[in-house]
Amino acid sequence: MDLNKYKMVYFIGIGGIGMSALARYFKSLGLEISGYDRVSTSLTDELESEGMQIHFNDDVKQIPSKFIDSSNKENVLIIYTPAIPSNHIELNYFRDNEYDVYKRSAILGEITKENYSIAVAGTHGKTTTSSIIAHILKYSGKDCTAFLGGISKNYNSNFLLANIGNEEAPIVVEADEYDKSFLTLYPDIAVITSMDADHLDIYGSKNQLEDNYRKFSLQVKPTGKLFAKAGLGFDNISYTYSIKKGADFKANNIGINERQYIFDVEGVFGIITGLSLGLPGIHNVENALAATAVAQYLGIENDVIKDALKSYLGVKRRFELRFSSEETVYIDDYAHHPEELRACIQSVKELYPNKKITGIFQPHLFSRTRDFVDGFAKSLSMLDELILMDIYPARELPIEGITSSIIFEKVTIPNKRILTDKTILNEIENTKTDVLLTLGAGDIDKLVEPIEQILKDKSKTKDLI
Repeated sequence: MDLNKYKMVYFIGIGGIGMSALARYFKSLGLEISGYDRVSTSLTDELESEGMQIHFNDDVKQIPSKFIDSSNKENVLIIYTPAIPSNHIELNYFRDNEYDVYKRSAILGEITKENYSIAVAGTHGKTTTSSIIAHILKYSGKDCTAFLGGISKNYNSNFLLANIGNEEAPIVVEADEYDKSFLTLYPDIAVITSMDADHLDIYGSKNQLEDNYRKFSLQVKPTGKLFAKAGLGFDNISYTYSIKKGADFKANNIGINERQYIFDVEGVFGIITGLSLGLPGIHNVENALAATAVAQYLGIENDVIKDALKSYLGVKRRFELRFSSEETVYIDDYAHHPEELRACIQSVKELYPNKKITGIFQPHLFSRTRDFVDGFAKSLSMLDELILMDIYPARELPIEGITSSIIFEKVTIPNKRILTDKTILNEIENTKTDVLLTLGAGDIDKLVEPIEQILKDKSKTKDLI
């Protein structure tokens, strides 16, 4: 594939977090970008403001004419996300007319093929870990280009571009296991953060998922290095890391100061003391540990790593503190797997002991709800109060008998309810909350700003009384 021959790129599913990063990459190269997505979001608004033409109906007539002009066909690249259904009209138009049509993962693999690349995989933690690595590289001056699975708060983007002329800058990518996308990557450095059962609609079983993670681990270049969380059991691990004992890189003397974790790193490349991460969460200490190990391997000085971590602001919707007052704290998190929920809620309980914790959770996918109902119920039972929303279907059709109620029935805490969007906002407006969490990967993010505004207004009203 010769990516240099294309002058125009059309994205089917341009509003996805991975797709939009690719769109920004090609836009930075001076190519003309257009695309389709199912709904308008704040991210598609940003892309449009950056000069990309986007529409929201699956209609060939809405595609800009130059993209469907047959005389331009050789100059047009079509990229689609695997979440797009097989009966999509626009996708099938381009296929039927023999355009160059590729999945997002194939293009990402092509971009990274000829460059020094760092790929971060894992069922949890890959977005935060990859964004920390990218931030350390940027902060240190070593620089990088990065395709991230979330919006970095330091750069307000999911795409970071290396400075012009810095051809040696590595590429940092999030290696997504969905649809086996990460098997298009052959990195110089790979990080594997976790390997819990997920995407069983793709893999069928946890064993099959683990087999594909092993395939990914074997795709690290012969001269490359694999960093993996201790206990994952790969045969070709170069370095292990863990917040517990028994790893090549360990986090020691972990403590909490002003609701942030303070820790030391002891590893094969030396000791760094007094590290502080610019966001809370014990699970993020482990993510920072992995990023620190990679940074030390790349030769970045310990003091620079320490300063970079201190200045790291996190990723939007990853344990994001949205509002804080003497009475109420509001945190938003992307958690959509039982283990992610457990880690998030446990961290909140440690940071805010003796506070009532209310969680609003939107299950993501019918299949994931079916496969992990017991795990969801166990994790959500760690809350003091649960508000459950209907399942966000994303790419799926309903599955008979699978609703939020099957989780609700198994949650053991007595204070639990199933509510709609509007009812939730009314509830927040009329009740006192100590610590509030919004949790999920669906369109629950549409509630975040309204909730934040309600809490701000309530705080102002109290101050006036």
